[in-house]
Amino acid sequence: MEWSLRLESLALSAGTDPRREVYDFLMSHCHHLPNDEVLAQMLATQAMGGGSLPVGLGLKSEDFNALLARHFPNASPLIMPPRFLPKWDSRLVEELDELVKLLQLFQAGQDQSEQWLSVIVATGCMANDHLWQDLGLWSRRDLSDLMARNFPALAAKNGRDMKWKKFLYKQLCIQEGVYLCRAPSCAVCCDYARCFGPEE
Repeated sequence: MEWSLRLESLALSAGTDPRREVYDFLMSHCHHLPNDEVLAQMLATQAMGGGSLPVGLGLKSEDFNALLARHFPNASPLIMPPRFLPKWDSRLVEELDELVKLLQLFQAGQDQSEQWLSVIVATGCMANDHLWQDLGLWSRRDLSDLMARNFPALAAKNGRDMKWKKFLYKQLCIQEGVYLCRAPSCAVCCDYARCFGPEE
């Protein structure tokens, strides 16, 4: 059955969350590899028009196809609805490359999907919402688990539970020796809530 037709039938199912239906469908066609669940969440959210990632989750088409073949090998071909996302300016593209390199530097080295997630997470940082929402994940906890599993040494640096997007950009600044924040400590900073406030 074509994916597009299946989505239409799922969306018409009374009393169900179509996103959950797509997720369950993908998980029923996986091999239970690391990151199957978070990738299924992202794809299910995108299939329902949510999240901020471009089609293909920000990956090149050959990498996206490799991701699907590895994680959901028996699922029908994905036909995603068109997405109308703003075009990034050149400054964002430069930041994207830097974020990808940062994440790659801290990969756990346990699974091939870490390479793809370096690009996916960095691409999510280009949008304007909380990172877990831009990625199409279902809670901030899902993002924290993703970071701890795939980039454990980097995630460990976020011991104070800073918002992930702000944390990643702060790491870029630290790498470059740039310290823009003038507060003597986070506790006395007037922007404390912007960095550490709830994201739910």
